[in-house]
Amino acid sequence: MAVIGLPYKYLERLTGTDKDTIIARLPMIGSEVERLEADHADVAFFPNRPDMFSVEGAARALRGFLGIETGLPEYTVKPSGMSFTIDRKLTGIRPYLGSAVIRNVKLDAESILSVMGLQEALHWAVGRGRSKVAIGIHDLDTIKPPFHYIASPKTRKFVPLDFNRELTMDEILAQHPKGRDYAKIVQGFPLYPLIVDADDHVCSFPPIINGERTRVTTSTRNILLDTTGTDQRAVQVAVNIICTAMAEAGSTIESVEINGKQTPTLAPEERTVSVRECCDLIGVDLSAAEMAALLEQMRFGAQPDGNDKVRVKVPCYRADIMHDWDLFEDVAIAYGYDKFAVGISPTFAIGRSHVVYTTAAQVRAILAGLGYLEMMPFTLTSERVLFDSMRRERSPRALSVTHPISEEHTVVRTDILPLLLEMLQVNKHRELPQRLFATGDIIESMKTTQRLAAVSMHPAADFSEAYACADAVLHELSIQYSVKESADKALIDGRRADIVVAGKKAGVFGEVHPAVLNAFELEHPVAAFELDLTAVPGYPVPGDIPLLHGR
Repeated sequence: MAVIGLPYKYLERLTGTDKDTIIARLPMIGSEVERLEADHADVAFFPNRPDMFSVEGAARALRGFLGIETGLPEYTVKPSGMSFTIDRKLTGIRPYLGSAVIRNVKLDAESILSVMGLQEALHWAVGRGRSKVAIGIHDLDTIKPPFHYIASPKTRKFVPLDFNRELTMDEILAQHPKGRDYAKIVQGFPLYPLIVDADDHVCSFPPIINGERTRVTTSTRNILLDTTGTDQRAVQVAVNIICTAMAEAGSTIESVEINGKQTPTLAPEERTVSVRECCDLIGVDLSAAEMAALLEQMRFGAQPDGNDKVRVKVPCYRADIMHDWDLFEDVAIAYGYDKFAVGISPTFAIGRSHVVYTTAAQVRAILAGLGYLEMMPFTLTSERVLFDSMRRERSPRALSVTHPISEEHTVVRTDILPLLLEMLQVNKHRELPQRLFATGDIIESMKTTQRLAAVSMHPAADFSEAYACADAVLHELSIQYSVKESADKALIDGRRADIVVAGKKAGVFGEVHPAVLNAFELEHPVAAFELDLTAVPGYPVPGDIPLLHGR
C-alpha cells in the first residue's frame, strides 16, 4: 500500500471541511490512517487507487464521499499548439509517450511535495519501479517547442538534475544516485531514450533523470509533462492521473500533438450496469435511482436507465474500473460498510478444519522444526521463472493471464520451487545458510492442488541434505514412498531422485543444476525438495491428473 502524507491545511482547503471529519471518515473510503502528526496525517491507500496518491486526488474523492460535491468531475482540455515527435528507433527500447501542458500552476511547498509524491507513487504503483512507466515534470518556460523523443547515442552530454556539470549518459548511470538505482532498465540497449526541445536542449533522460535546465520550483507557472514507457495504456493512465490532480489544484490542461494525435482528452468512459446484479452481489436492495446516487457520491456520472439499468460515466483517472463488479464495490463503499446489517446466518452448521488446511499446518510445523523459514511467494509469475530458468519444458497445462499488466505476471504458478529460488536471488546478500519453504495452491489444467517446496542454500548443500529433508517430511506425513532415478533437468544428473507414491511420481529432490543457479544469479549450491500434497493419505485429489514435471 502507498502511504501518502496529507497536510491538514491544504486538505481542508481542497475539501471544504475540517480535519476531524476527514480523519473520521477516511477509513470508510478504502484507506488506513497510519499516523496522525501535528500538521499532517500519513494515510495508506490501496494500490488499485493511484488516483488518490495525492492530496488533490484524495480531496476530490472525499468531497464526493462526504456529499460536498458529487457527480463526474469535468475537465476542459484545449490544444496547446505544441507537438512531440517520436523516433522510430525507440521501438523495442521505450516506444510509448504521453504528454500534456499544464498552465497557471501555483506551487507552494505543500503542493510541490504533493506533486513529487504523486510522481514517485505512480512510479511504484503504475510504473513498476519506472520500468513500465516513468514520469517527467518540466518548467515549460525554460524550453522551446516542438519537442522530440529520440534514441540518442550514449555519448550525449547534459547537466542532470541536482548536478552542476555535464555528464555523458553512461556517466549518469554510473555516478548519479538515480542513475545507479535505475540503470538496469536501459543498460542493455544500444541507444538511450532522450527528450529534447527545438534548440536541442535536454529535457530528460527517461526513465532515469530530468535535466537541470527544466527544474520545477515555486516560481514555475507552466509545466510540460512527459510520460514514457513500455505499455501504452499505463502511460496514458499516468498522464490522466497527474493532469486531473493538477486541475483539482486550479491549473488548466492543454493537449499536445504526438505524431499527429492530440493527447490527453480526459474524456470519461461510458458503460451500462445492472441494478439487480449489483444488489445480488452486495446484499442490499436498491432502486436504479438510489444506485445512481451512490455512484455519483463516488464521483461517477450516473443516470437511471429504466428499473434495472444505470448508465455510468467512469472518470478518466479511475484506471481500476475494469469490470462491472468494480463499480458495485464503489456502490457498497458509498452505501457505507458500517451500515450493512450484522446478523447470525439462518443456516446452522458446525465447522471443522478442511484437510487441506490441517495438512498445511502440519507441513509448516515439520519444516519449521527442521530449521526452515516459511515464505509466501506470489501466485502470479512468468513462464521465464517457472520453466525457462528451471530448464523445464513449458507446460500446456499452465493457466495464462489474458491481459497481464507486467511481463513478470503472465501465468498462475504451476510449481513453488522456482519461486523459492527467486526468493533466494532477492536475498542472496544475506548470511548463509538460507533454508526456505513454502506451501500453497498451484493450478494445472484449470484444477487447483497444493504443493510443498523447500530449498537450502550454503556452500555444503548437497544431495544428501535434500534426501534427508524429503525423508523426514514424508515420514512425518505418514507417506509410504519409494525413490527412483529422476530425469528432471532442473536438478543435477546423478544427484536427483523422484519420489514415487502408489505408482505415481509425487515429488522430486536433489541438487539444483548449475545452469539453474546461474539463471537465478545464485553463487552457492542449493539442495531442493518438492512434493505434491495430494500424495498425503486421505488428501482430496481433484480428478486423475499427473502430479509433477517429467512424468
